[in-house]
Amino acid sequence: MTKTVAEPASPPDERLLNRELSWLAYNARVLELAADASVPLLERCKLCRYFSSNLDEFFMVRVAGLLDQAASGLAVLSPDGRTPAATLAEIRAIVLELATTQSRLWRRELQPALARHGIPVGDVEDCSPAELEELEATFDRQVYPVLTPLAVGPGQPFPYISGLSLSLGVTVRDPETGEERFARVKVPEILPRFLPIGSRGLYLPLERVMRHFLPRLFPDMEIVECCTFRVTRDADFEISDEADDLLEAVQSEVSRRRFGEVVRLEVSGSVSSELLERLQRGLGATDDSVYLVRGLLDLADLDAIVQLERPDLKEEPWRGLTHARLAHVQGTDELFKEIRRGDVLVQHPYDSFATSFEAFVFAAADDPDVVAIKTTVYRTSDESPLVPALVRAAENGKPSVCLVELKARFDERRNIEWSRALEQAGIHVVYGFPNLKIHAKTTLVVRREGGELVRYVHIGTGNYHSVTAQSYEDFGLFTADQEIAADVAELFNYLTGFGRPRRFRKVLVSPFDLRERLIGLIRSCADAAKAGKPARIRLKINNLTDVAVIDELYAASKHGVQIDVIARSICALRPGIDGLSENIRVRSVLGRFLEHSRLFAFEAGGETTYLLGSSDLMPRNLDHRVEIVTPVEDARARQDLSRCLDVLASDNSRSWELRSDGTWRRLEGKKGERRRGAQASLIRSARARAARRSIRAVSQNLEP
Repeated sequence: MTKTVAEPASPPDERLLNRELSWLAYNARVLELAADASVPLLERCKLCRYFSSNLDEFFMVRVAGLLDQAASGLAVLSPDGRTPAATLAEIRAIVLELATTQSRLWRRELQPALARHGIPVGDVEDCSPAELEELEATFDRQVYPVLTPLAVGPGQPFPYISGLSLSLGVTVRDPETGEERFARVKVPEILPRFLPIGSRGLYLPLERVMRHFLPRLFPDMEIVECCTFRVTRDADFEISDEADDLLEAVQSEVSRRRFGEVVRLEVSGSVSSELLERLQRGLGATDDSVYLVRGLLDLADLDAIVQLERPDLKEEPWRGLTHARLAHVQGTDELFKEIRRGDVLVQHPYDSFATSFEAFVFAAADDPDVVAIKTTVYRTSDESPLVPALVRAAENGKPSVCLVELKARFDERRNIEWSRALEQAGIHVVYGFPNLKIHAKTTLVVRREGGELVRYVHIGTGNYHSVTAQSYEDFGLFTADQEIAADVAELFNYLTGFGRPRRFRKVLVSPFDLRERLIGLIRSCADAAKAGKPARIRLKINNLTDVAVIDELYAASKHGVQIDVIARSICALRPGIDGLSENIRVRSVLGRFLEHSRLFAFEAGGETTYLLGSSDLMPRNLDHRVEIVTPVEDARARQDLSRCLDVLASDNSRSWELRSDGTWRRLEGKKGERRRGAQASLIRSARARAARRSIRAVSQNLEP
């Protein structure tokens, strides 16, 4: 077997933490929360599932990229000074440890706890005689007809194994001739991963059931050995800058993705060296790509368990409430009038997506005074309001433009389907650029009012996705500010036309001026601190890796600026180092909702600038994507943003602090201190606001 030999690591840059290792630390925090007994049981299972699906994407994209770099032979160093091979070696060691931790957590804690609550997940050996009889009937009726054993031998090459599919690898012997062959049996993806059996609801992993009935697939043969295995393939791709037809180029690359190189081979830990060698040889997998797993593979398939109707084992259900400014709006004219009266800031999922953004786009589609709609689609869903609203607008004779980002990773096929449906409905569809992803989240509505055209804008931090809007935390700003609207209009003209955008009036846009203007705001805070004035920077982001921005934050820290970073996932900045970053604190908050919004607050002397938008602080966002960040100038909206940052900073229930050595420490508060969860606090605040509105409404109705 070929083996990747780790190159000697160059001395790492002590100013920076490694991006890949920082992401693995994030996934380790997810797993740590899954191990927290104070979290409801099925939520812990959901976190376990999330950990596995995260890791799949990490291998498909990040590890695949590092392997390409290592294979190129070029002296490619990450910003922290590591070679690709050195990073890969560290990744392998960490992933093996995390996989062991996850398997142990499932086997020793989650599985027994599920059984105690009447959700047993077991093996065929756990079945009673009656359950075995039912299992056999179920196998014959539902499973056996869709199984296809594929043996390897003369005229039978090693079968293609699709990425992320679960399979059985079987060694079969002919008892008469002694001939042995390898065979693969795919675990059908059209069937539930866990089969419910018997009145007690015993859940059996499908691969274990198939293993028990293997003699049915290989009659009169001996089953010498069987293992479960799973392949992860390189799923990243690039589109040539010179692609003439972007739609055709993306379709071609998506089709090619399924044949990507093997970057990980997970195998059940009891496999023999002979069977493992056969798998590696057939798949072209190196020794370093093999991960032996004790227990179940692919816990990303825990959906069947997580989605059970057991409210006693889940967080209390939450559905967003209508924002106070929108609660009494009736009719499209009142909605636009309310936005004209002052910016409306909503935070999902605490504020309802349906009664805010969905209401906005449907109002635009139906209002006879609206003359044009322009919007962007990065990720969407079958339940998304955006597509039917645009179709309705087209039916009502309104010119509509939708910029669909075909290169949204792992949503390419869906976006291609949406784009075709939109075109068939008569909507102008634009695909953007081969070398830039359109990641901006913005919608522009043009309305005729009193003989003039007035523009309304929504700018968000998250996708226009009605499903994730219930589980992702995001902000959206509705504004009638005509300078912001003019900026957004010019941005759309750039994306759909041909020309160079002028300098934007208020909004910050990458790849044009976003980094430059953010650095300018950081420097203004540093100047204020040097002058003895109060200076503070607060950032809420998903990822922070841009070296230029990090260096500016270090410089501001040296001048005494107090800097608080709330980073959900990756942070390459190293806080708390004397003479470099002693005034910087970095936290990460996890919870039932995915912290997804990007907020920026720069306090320099008596002036504070608040910003929100789609961009993280990474080179890909600042240099290779079209992102939009808008200032928030409304006093009430600014207070809401400040309050959100304060609540997150005070979380001592589900938050972690980054230490200068790159490790994360969970914050649990001082002894006897009340535990404060940021997301629970924001839910209580939303309920309290709704209750106050109800009381006011009742009191007004009772007045004579």
